Amino acid sequence: MTTHKIVFFGGKGGVGKSTSSSAFALQQADLGKRVLLVSTDPAHNLQDLFQKRIGHKVTSLTKQLDGLEINAQEESKRYIKGVKENIKGLVHAHRLPEVHRQIDLAASSPGADESALFDRLVSIILEHTSTYDSIIFDTAPTGHTIRLLTLPELMEAWINGMLKRRKVVTDNYSSLLNDGEPVEDPIYQTLMERKRKFSLARTWLLDNEKTRFLYVLTPEKLPIEETDRAIEQLKKHQMDVSGLIVNKCLPDEANNSAFFKQRKQLEEGYKEEIQQRFTNQSKVFVPLQERDIASVEELRALHPYLTI
Repeated sequence: MTTHKIVFFGGKGGVGKSTSSSAFALQQADLGKRVLLVSTDPAHNLQDLFQKRIGHKVTSLTKQLDGLEINAQEESKRYIKGVKENIKGLVHAHRLPEVHRQIDLAASSPGADESALFDRLVSIILEHTSTYDSIIFDTAPTGHTIRLLTLPELMEAWINGMLKRRKVVTDNYSSLLNDGEPVEDPIYQTLMERKRKFSLARTWLLDNEKTRFLYVLTPEKLPIEETDRAIEQLKKHQMDVSGLIVNKCLPDEANNSAFFKQRKQLEEGYKEEIQQRFTNQSKVFVPLQERDIASVEELRALHPYLTI
């Protein structure tokens, strides 16, 4: 049973992140923990695995396990709508159309969806850590996940710059029009609140006692290389991947034909490379299953391999 409050599952597309994170979350729930499983992957495979419709609202999957799927584009729309609502009382009515136009332009810029997605992720962490024993995140493929997880550092620097500029405006306004008395600036307060949230999220992400990063890969060249790069990139942002789930390993009986015997030998070389290359990570090896995982019972069949 994991002692971590938050666990992120990352990895290359197609290696089995959703299956691994779902089996792990179900395992924790079966051990008596109250667990929330959150998908940030646009593919959203949770509903196929649990055979239940899951959306942006918390949905019961088993007695101890709830699920939630976050759609980046929908989150972006909700976020922009909220920004427009909040801005109403901060600007004159005749300027609202132009302000809305600027907000819409910002919403279509690169990284806007990820920013809105991270805002929701932060809200989930801050709102649900008191309700659940563990929150398990099934993330999108590697590049997207790294951009998402490194946002607090980038956004905090951006907000600090905005706060400095806003303070200059407020101080000038105070000096010119308010006889030097400080004026209340709701925009400054909003920025400060966002800084507080991002700072708190960053504290959570960097706390190895509370948050854990696991990577899923298969014993093949490309997933090994991508995992290596991801570990190094996250390390630059002070986030350590503590464990690897090596998925879809060929069973021993695969030696029965010349084709599988050769494939098995190749795989054994990659497994040895994983052992030697990733010395700082604990590792488990999950065999390729006879059939696709598509039910709760089939997920439970993976539990003996997920002692990580």
